Amino acid sequence: PSVAEAAMAAERPRSLFALSAAAVSRSMATLERDVWALPGHLLRGLLPLLTVFRLERAEDAARRAGLSTQPIWRKLWDDVMKTRPPNPESVTCWRKKFLETFFSNVLHGVLDVSSDWRLNDDHFSPLLDSSPHVSQLTLCNMLQGAVELTAEHNHKVLENLAGCLRILKFQHLLSCDQSVRRSLVLLLHRLIHHGAVSQVSMYSWPVPDTVLLVLILSMSAGFCRLGNALVHHGSPCGLCREEDKVQSQESAQERAERGHKAGREGNDGENQKGSPEALEETDAHMNCAISGPRNPPLQNPACEETSSEVPCGHTSTQGGSSPPSSSEQLSCHPVPRKTHRRLKPAVGRKRRCLRRSRAPYADPEDLYDFVFTVAREDNSGLLHKTQTTEGENNENWTSSSPGSPCTGHAGCKKRGGPAGIFSLKPAHRFRSISTLELFSIPLTGETCRTLSNLLSSWVSLENLVLSYNGLDANVFCILSGLRALSRHPECRLRVLRVSDVFSHMPCMELVHCVLRAFPQLHTLSVSFDLKNQLEGSRPEGNPSCSEAGIPESCLEQLEIRFPREPLHTEFLLPVLKASKSLQQLSLDSATLPCPQELGLLLQVLKECTPNLKKLSFHDVNLAEQQKEVLLLLQDPVLQEITFSFCRLFESSTAEFLTEIINTVKRNSSLKSLKLPGNRLGNHRLVALADIFSEDSSSSLCQLDVSSNCIKPDGLLEFTKKLEGHIQQRGGQIQFTHLRLFQNWLDQDAETAQEALRRLKALCSVVNDSWDSSQAFADYISVM
Repeated sequence: PSVAEAAMAAERPRSLFALSAAAVSRSMATLERDVWALPGHLLRGLLPLLTVFRLERAEDAARRAGLSTQPIWRKLWDDVMKTRPPNPESVTCWRKKFLETFFSNVLHGVLDVSSDWRLNDDHFSPLLDSSPHVSQLTLCNMLQGAVELTAEHNHKVLENLAGCLRILKFQHLLSCDQSVRRSLVLLLHRLIHHGAVSQVSMYSWPVPDTVLLVLILSMSAGFCRLGNALVHHGSPCGLCREEDKVQSQESAQERAERGHKAGREGNDGENQKGSPEALEETDAHMNCAISGPRNPPLQNPACEETSSEVPCGHTSTQGGSSPPSSSEQLSCHPVPRKTHRRLKPAVGRKRRCLRRSRAPYADPEDLYDFVFTVAREDNSGLLHKTQTTEGENNENWTSSSPGSPCTGHAGCKKRGGPAGIFSLKPAHRFRSISTLELFSIPLTGETCRTLSNLLSSWVSLENLVLSYNGLDANVFCILSGLRALSRHPECRLRVLRVSDVFSHMPCMELVHCVLRAFPQLHTLSVSFDLKNQLEGSRPEGNPSCSEAGIPESCLEQLEIRFPREPLHTEFLLPVLKASKSLQQLSLDSATLPCPQELGLLLQVLKECTPNLKKLSFHDVNLAEQQKEVLLLLQDPVLQEITFSFCRLFESSTAEFLTEIINTVKRNSSLKSLKLPGNRLGNHRLVALADIFSEDSSSSLCQLDVSSNCIKPDGLLEFTKKLEGHIQQRGGQIQFTHLRLFQNWLDQDAETAQEALRRLKALCSVVNDSWDSSQAFADYISVM
């Protein structure tokens, strides 16, 4: 036969069942209900022939028949995405994984639905039908995805996302025009203020657009002062409108009572909006918190020039106005002042946005100058301002009274004016997120002040990650906001992670500052790569660390990455004494000023942290600390110990390795031992197999020997020895996980494959296809 005939023959169904299944799959529009009633053995052969639309609808029928669609979705991923998913072993639902990635790829125009017959179905709307499966979404570049999602034809898609999207990410953003920002405002308002998004993460923005960055931060915190930005195709936000109707049904008697009370308590912070004097002072301070001489785009002249007119958030509530034309600009417009209602606590709750103003619009940029000073409240609720002089020392932060506003340090001081943060009850506070992550986004002093203001009342925030933001001295400004937040009775912040290239102060001093301000934290991570010149010139061991007390904390996890600083146990001691609940401690890149320091640390850990379960050392030279290493390995409480790149065997003898093995064999509480980067080599790896010998009482489940110069023949010998021990123990062994990243297994592929094959029959093995020759070349190139 010809090549064409052979190809046709290959495409023909190879059985009557396959022929029937193919015919049924083409007629699913009329046969769907009957197909779902088929017995399992028939449905099993039909499912792979369905389109994505029908396969997704078949999920319930397959489950009733005892069938899993996971292999079909996995094959769809391979055929359509044509990429290896990151961490495929961690994927628990391939249907969700495929449809979520499919949604993102279609949204950003990187996937053509005509590329595969399974994506073609007359009833299939790619974005609409996949949107219910999207729990996280990434928007990037010029925010084209935001524009598409807020288009009229994708209204139902946005509604679906509002119910299921939990994580919203921004990556590699670029500056964009006003129309795109308007779309972003609509998107954030629906997904955060009236949706289910709980986490906002921003990545890799080397030169951030300040207006755009602050817009995202402020709306994430629940603030909305946008006026007509929420008008969508001539109609205000429906959810806000419904809430407005509910509020408008309040009785006249209740409104009169509130007005009477506001008149009696006009000086009270929560009712001061009824006072003309208070309103004038409020309007004078409603400017963007980051505005200044060097930031002219953030000025708000329409709201700034007069105190007798309401800023853009306070628009007219009169109805009957016609929707603005598409050519009209959205901006702040002054309108006559109306009596304001008493504000209820609104943090973490949905609040209405006001209706459109009937008057024409003014400056188009004014819409986005809505970043204003946020409530930094004390018990009285009045406006406060703390002034300081330009030469104030950074150490004053540590001695200032708890809960005081930002005192205007070098990184926190406004140019051309006194430092300080104003307390201001926001006009509108919507639902806010619980997790904020900023990775590789430079934060200026102005942006840090804005973030500090937002943090001071962001009570829904549970996790804050600030990574490589160039904070430097601005870290005091951030801490000032956190200190104010900690005084709020509804504060939920439990996780704080701060990492950067340069440290402005010694790590332990920063840890002390944070824990004194925020004893409610459960997790604290402080990480710096290098000292800056200022911090390096300061005397080691600042008195504020040792003299100021640390209140009892709720800390459960503490991670410190020192920029090659000495580890002075005397400064860590107060932290450990105050952290009775500590369960995990990680010390990275610290230097030991004297051999006795580690021994003193172990004594403190034993006395002060009875609940410590995990202890990790990374890049800490323990070559001369063999006695202390053995003491740790025999600790009856620790369940996980990590010695990562600690040069354990640099100056040791064979007896030291034997002592390690015997100690681990006798320790029945240790579950995980991680030894990456300690130059074990083949012979030491083979010796470690004796941990699982017949006379061992070890309960070790996980062993990490990554980056240890292990070659294929050594791994094979280790495997054979392990097999022998398991056989002697009758197959009874708790060892389940072995990590082998970045070893020299590429030097003999055949031997390595045999070793891995036999190992995988004994435990779960995690390794990679590391090119050791290229890695060595890279190492030489940077020497």
